[in-house]
Amino acid sequence: MQPVRVRFAPSPTGALHIGGVRTALYNYLLAKKTNGTMILRIEDTDQTRFVPGAEEYIMKSLEWVGIKIDEGVVQGGPHAPYRQSERKSIYKQYAQKLIDEGNAYYAFDTEEELEAMRNRLKATGSSNQQYSSITRMMMNNSLTLPEAEVKRKLEDGDAYVIRLKVPDAEEIALTDLIRGEVKVHSEQIDDKVLMKSDGMPTYHLANVVDDYLMQITHVIRGEEWLPSAPLHVLLYRFLGWEKQMPQFAHLPLLLKPDGNGKLSKRDADKAGFPLFPYNWVDPTSGELSKGFQESGYLPDALINFLAFLGWNPGTEQEIFSMAELVSAFTVERIGKAGARFDILKAQWFNQQYLKAKSNDELAEFLLASLPAGSCTKEKAAKICGMLKERVTFTHDFATQAKFFFEAPAEYDQQVVSKKWNNDAVTVLTAYSQALASIPELTAEVAKTTLENVTTTLGIGSGKIMQALRVSITGAGSGPDLMLAMEILGSTEVVSRINRALSTLKKV
Repeated sequence: MQPVRVRFAPSPTGALHIGGVRTALYNYLLAKKTNGTMILRIEDTDQTRFVPGAEEYIMKSLEWVGIKIDEGVVQGGPHAPYRQSERKSIYKQYAQKLIDEGNAYYAFDTEEELEAMRNRLKATGSSNQQYSSITRMMMNNSLTLPEAEVKRKLEDGDAYVIRLKVPDAEEIALTDLIRGEVKVHSEQIDDKVLMKSDGMPTYHLANVVDDYLMQITHVIRGEEWLPSAPLHVLLYRFLGWEKQMPQFAHLPLLLKPDGNGKLSKRDADKAGFPLFPYNWVDPTSGELSKGFQESGYLPDALINFLAFLGWNPGTEQEIFSMAELVSAFTVERIGKAGARFDILKAQWFNQQYLKAKSNDELAEFLLASLPAGSCTKEKAAKICGMLKERVTFTHDFATQAKFFFEAPAEYDQQVVSKKWNNDAVTVLTAYSQALASIPELTAEVAKTTLENVTTTLGIGSGKIMQALRVSITGAGSGPDLMLAMEILGSTEVVSRINRALSTLKKV
């Protein structure tokens, strides 16, 4: 049995959409599950849409999420080159084979002639206005022109494209691993261009030729390519490669969060969530599209989320490491229906992964946001440990830990208006004095001392807790206050309480 070989074949026309990352992930999981090979092929035959920096962005994104490439542009391999623009001569010989065997033809039609054809069909009420088996014999091509004229045009360098000659009245069938048997009548397929006038192949020819030459066994790609699959089946047949044709699996669409329609960048921008792995700046417009990484997502959490957008393990388990995904993955458990892109679920996954990390690991996120030397790793780990149940994103540590490094300049006015009263002032004054004599403050000592003060004064601690919190943090809610006081230390806590007493005494 031939070893599994899969490929991810993006076009460098912009940032890698998160749907593309999901496609790469499913290919990767199948390769790893079967001890197969994962290939990265850059499909850059459409040079008019090439975007500088896009190829590097693709590779950087895959590396960040942990998808390792076995063969590709960087890694090399036995089927190099892996960039289609460097394989131009390879495609030409197969296009010529198709022509020589009567399965493709030269088309010399100008843009004006093509437009006139479409207008004629439109005027007759035809719903199919394509270059096809119905219209080809009325056009300017090697099927309608004398052989001598075709030869002259080629020798004179007249512009032409090479089109596939789709057979008449034939049902084309393929078996899709996700959708089962798919049948399409040849009348629904137009005579696609295989080689453009600039000598570069289109996606259809290059894709099939490369998949054959690179010995691809499974083609896992988005649902949007399903209409092209019968065309590719024809190419495999015409080139004599039917027995080597890969198995196809067309993935379900990614839908908007409400489930109504295909997910788009506009939807993501409108709802305020990212759709790309990393920040991407459009080199033409300068527009910034925010990435998952900069938004505070962990790559493992993102991968776990993406895996469930169309696939499920058939169990109640939701948290999967990459190794566990590899072990559990099967193409057969990918569904046909579109998968709703629930960003709240993505956030939930991120929370779970953050909570599962050690305090030392989380400390790195906090330290990265602070001036060098302003906080020890030990202190940062303590802070992150008390915050980890409250955060969703990596940058939340810096936001929520701000009061550890800056005394409050403002106080929650809602808390002040309701809780800052004579009882609060009395207790906080006495509590500050008691803490001033404690050199090593712990959470337990802070709690016991507060209980002693409130008991002595006959004022319940529940009445003054929010006032105490607001005096130390400026906010009316937050993490464990006693533990926060331990991290701040008695000197800082006393200073903050006294400052609040001074600032708020007239309230």
